[in-house]
Amino acid sequence: MPLSPSRRGLVPPFIAMDVLRDAVAREAAGHSVIHLEVGQPGTPAPAAVLDAARAALAGDRIGYTDALGIAPLREAIAGHYRAQYGVAVDPAEIVVTTGSSAAFQLAFLAAFEPGDRVAVAAPGYPAYRNILSALGLEPVPIEVGENAHYQPNPELLAEAGDLAGLIVASPANPTGTMIAPEDLARLAAWCRERSIRLVSDEIYHGITYEEAAQTARVFGRDAIVVNSFSKYYSMTGWRLGWMVVPPDLARSVECLAQNFYISPPALSQFAALPVFQCRDELDGHVARYRANRDLLIATMRKVGLDRFAPAEGAFYLYVDVSALTRDSGALCKRMLEEIGVATTPGRDFDPLHGDTWIRLSFAGSTEDIAEAARRLGEWLPKAG
Repeated sequence: MPLSPSRRGLVPPFIAMDVLRDAVAREAAGHSVIHLEVGQPGTPAPAAVLDAARAALAGDRIGYTDALGIAPLREAIAGHYRAQYGVAVDPAEIVVTTGSSAAFQLAFLAAFEPGDRVAVAAPGYPAYRNILSALGLEPVPIEVGENAHYQPNPELLAEAGDLAGLIVASPANPTGTMIAPEDLARLAAWCRERSIRLVSDEIYHGITYEEAAQTARVFGRDAIVVNSFSKYYSMTGWRLGWMVVPPDLARSVECLAQNFYISPPALSQFAALPVFQCRDELDGHVARYRANRDLLIATMRKVGLDRFAPAEGAFYLYVDVSALTRDSGALCKRMLEEIGVATTPGRDFDPLHGDTWIRLSFAGSTEDIAEAARRLGEWLPKAG
């Protein structure tokens, strides 16, 4: 019998990364490419973070750390919750992880049994459902749209059958929509009443344009909260995130982290120590994202693509392109080949209805976004 891959590994690709691969190949061949396909800040880590990394390289052996992360960083994260949200979090409840991706793996393994059904928004971040599937769990897509502000609510969830978990994100990828504090409280209570584990993805906290985001931790200790240094803190390649872990999952998460990862990257942890004091620099990035968002919105409206999710946070514009195509994957491919603008087709985020949507990331420099807007403004009216 020939060898074959396991069924667990046969998950769909993360299409945004496939687009990035193709875009990088075009750049290597000498073509001009503007990257709107991945959610990566166009800025390096804050200056204080770089200084801390240099100091650590010069003075520390950069070995293994505690599997849960170094104590000073866990204390700094707990301090962030006091300062930002007015909520007390014991540093013992903080788990530093190898990016938020590792946090999701640890959370899903600790909280759910094989076969459990976990609700996810559609459209939503594709890695949720792909990681769930690889771990033998069943992602349950909840169709959310304009009528639900592109977010799950108890009324929609009531139609999904028995659930073991619910993943929410506010601000959300790809829509940029947010859950109002009173609605998040209602979701948390709904989950608690039904013994459904709430997983709150808060990696875009800090990148909001109207109201500040609220953490699910305010509404109880039973939710798993996931955050990251990648987005607001501009540390994507440092691969560092964190979790706020409910007491009943703490030891399970610790044992899983020990066996899966040994420890998070030591250099990244030392580097991140001063990042919570860098808000002025980081808020300057958010002001740029706002300007970039407004520029892309104006361009979309000018070419007649005036239906998109309200980008209240994060750095994405999720746009309905049904006036141009029923195959947004092919549209994105042509866009990259013909005008050198890399974007992600909506199927990545919504297997149900994503073929008529695309996602544009506006996390880059304003100069790049302005040039992308110019190219799109000329090309899209002729693309249908």
